[in-house]
Amino acid sequence: MAATRPIASPDPVALDALVALVDEGLGAVARRPLVLGLCGAQGSGKTTIARALAARLRERGLRAAILSIDDLYVTHAERQALARRVHPLFATRGPPGTHDVALGLEVIARLDAGEAVALPRFDKARDDRAPRETWPVIEGPLHLLIFEGWCVGAGPEPEAALAEPINDLERREDEGAAWRSYANEALAHYRPLFDRIDRLVLLAAPGFEVVRAWRGQQEEDLRTERPEGEAVMDAAAIDRFIQHYERLTRHILAEMPARADLTLRLDADRHVVAVERG
Repeated sequence: MAATRPIASPDPVALDALVALVDEGLGAVARRPLVLGLCGAQGSGKTTIARALAARLRERGLRAAILSIDDLYVTHAERQALARRVHPLFATRGPPGTHDVALGLEVIARLDAGEAVALPRFDKARDDRAPRETWPVIEGPLHLLIFEGWCVGAGPEPEAALAEPINDLERREDEGAAWRSYANEALAHYRPLFDRIDRLVLLAAPGFEVVRAWRGQQEEDLRTERPEGEAVMDAAAIDRFIQHYERLTRHILAEMPARADLTLRLDADRHVVAVERG
């Protein structure tokens, strides 16, 4: 079934389940802020649900902020250097190895200390980090930090799983598995960042097949918002782009439900069809 346009508001079942999980965490975890990891494939509704959750908590007088792992991408120039040094596929943002883990740790450490901090921003329309002077400043202390992203909380695959390519991109452009092996090894170095997560939530797509439609909708929205953006993709570019994410997305859907604190299983229209507590 083809996915429809993104829903204007979050699924109420999802929002209620997240609020309950946060309330439980706030009562059980002494340190502040509570860090809620929100993982989900591209277009699964992470941003919508994160904003709604933050708004719900603010209505109760609690301080909440959102940090996306997408905003931790290294700069365009740094990715180009990685592409020259390791593998050309690293010119494309997204896979592990293209995020600034140290920057994420620095942001969370300052929030842990109750300090004001500028939250990084990445300009996807221009495919580069936004100027630092445009980053929003969050005043501490916070009760909750929602750390959301397509691979938040993910762990590396077994090395043996990397041998066989899973799509045309890997077959044609990563024949020797150098790109996917480096990305898998890089993901192991994300562990200090992911270890700071107090509660992990997975928005589980019904399968990777719906991600292409979801990602296309995101690109249409980006084109509407930023028609001058140089990096807005056409259909062919989207088809190639999502293959960079396929391997790890499938791995997450297979292994994360067993260890997530909460798994919200979605249908193709992003409605919750099952709520599973870890």
